[in-house]
Amino acid sequence: MAKKGIHPVYKPATVTCACGHTIDTYSTRSTFSVDICSNCHPFYTGKQKFVDAAGRIERFQKKYGKTKTETAP
Repeated sequence: MAKKGIHPVYKPATVTCACGHTIDTYSTRSTFSVDICSNCHPFYTGKQKFVDAAGRIERFQKKYGKTKTETAP
């Protein structure tokens, strides 16, 4: 189906994460490393931290003199 000689070689590859987890897959590169994977990412492990957005909004309003009672004309 595909033309010969124009496609890169697709071979087995090992991806290594900084946490030590390894993943065997296929790629045009043989071996490489990544900083974070699904094994150690906070979103996938359930250790995700939530940011207090209300505190930031109040700090912004305090800094620039805006209050909740003011409205646009």
